[in-house]
Amino acid sequence: MTPNPRSSRFITFEGIEGSGKTTQIQMLSNHLEEREIDHVLTREPGGTPIGDQIRRLVLDPGNADMTPICDLLLYAAARAQHIEQVIRPALEAGRLVLCDRFKDATFAYQGYGRGIRLDLIDALHDLETLALRPDLTLLFDIDASVALERARDRDSGGPRDETRFEQQDLDFHERVRSGYLEMARQEPARFVVLDARGRIEEVHRRVLHVIAKHLPVREARA
Repeated sequence: MTPNPRSSRFITFEGIEGSGKTTQIQMLSNHLEEREIDHVLTREPGGTPIGDQIRRLVLDPGNADMTPICDLLLYAAARAQHIEQVIRPALEAGRLVLCDRFKDATFAYQGYGRGIRLDLIDALHDLETLALRPDLTLLFDIDASVALERARDRDSGGPRDETRFEQQDLDFHERVRSGYLEMARQEPARFVVLDARGRIEEVHRRVLHVIAKHLPVREARA
């Protein structure tokens, strides 16, 4: 089938830990599959074998002493591999790409959260290998205390091993949330802020409403 360039879109899902974005991006992917809409579902950090190895490293709670700059460069390395190996080829083929987190997460977590200068993160992403921006970003917004409780108790209704970021205190997660909202304020043409509260099906309907307005394929409508 000849790719349709108009259907080429790069859509990212963002939000703090426990916001429900990963559940929602999977539900959207299932929705598109049911309608036989070609797309790629991927995530960061990860998306490639190398990226998955870096993911294990940066999320390992045993690496609590990882410095912010080390953190930043590891995420950038995983992203460079991901863009080169997965995202750019898919977009160039005219495919829709859905990505669970992208560079906005770096600004939110390593910048607003861990205190790295935003202009340094910006300069890093000016490098050709990292200079890619989403067409649309869905930001799942929810109170940080509620989201953190979700994140720490989301597997089978019981506790699970926390990631390095879930171990951070509430102030950290509130800084991350504030950072996301500030980025959305600065780029209203790209960001859509969604209320992440409520039942999963309710949030899914909100997602479909946004996608129906932004994705130029009629079949994507609910």
